[in-house]
Amino acid sequence: MAALYRSAERGRGRWMLAAVALLCVAAVGAALVSQHVFDMQPCPWCVLQRVIYLAIALACGIGLLWRNATGRRVAAGLGLLLALAGVAAALWQHFQAAASASCKQTLADKIVSGWLQLDSLWPDVFSARASCADAAVSLLGISYDLWSLALFAAVGLALLAVLRQRGQARFQ
Repeated sequence: MAALYRSAERGRGRWMLAAVALLCVAAVGAALVSQHVFDMQPCPWCVLQRVIYLAIALACGIGLLWRNATGRRVAAGLGLLLALAGVAAALWQHFQAAASASCKQTLADKIVSGWLQLDSLWPDVFSARASCADAAVSLLGISYDLWSLALFAAVGLALLAVLRQRGQARFQ
C-alpha cells in the first residue's frame, strides 16, 4: 500500500510540473498575443518577466525528464526560486517602474539586453518597445503586472506543493 501511495504521489508531482510548465508557456503566449494582436508593447520589466516564465517552464521540463524524485525536487526548487524572482520583478514594476516615464538601463535592461542579449536573438519576443509608464495597461480593470504577480505566486505555490509532496512521501 505504501508503494502505491508513493507511486501516486510521484505521478501527482510530475503532473504539477507539467501543468506549471504549460501555464508559464501560455502566459508568454498571452503576452505575445497582447503585443502583436492588440499592440500592447512591453517594457523592460515585462520582457524580464517573460524570460522568468520561460526559465520556470524549462526547469519544470528538465524535472520531468528526471526519473528520480531528487531530480524533480531540484527542478521544483529552482522553479520556486525563479517564481520568487518573478514576484519581485512584478512588484518592482508595479510600485517603482510603472511610475517612471523611462526605465532604460534598469536591472531588467541589463539582464535581457546586456547579459543574455535576448533582444537581439529574438526581438519579436524579447525586445522592450515601451517605457514602463506607457506599458502600464490593464485587463478587466487589473494591471498586467498584478496579473503576472498573481500567476508567479500561484506557480510558486504549486512548486512548493511538489516539494512538500516529495518530502512527505520520503518520510512515510
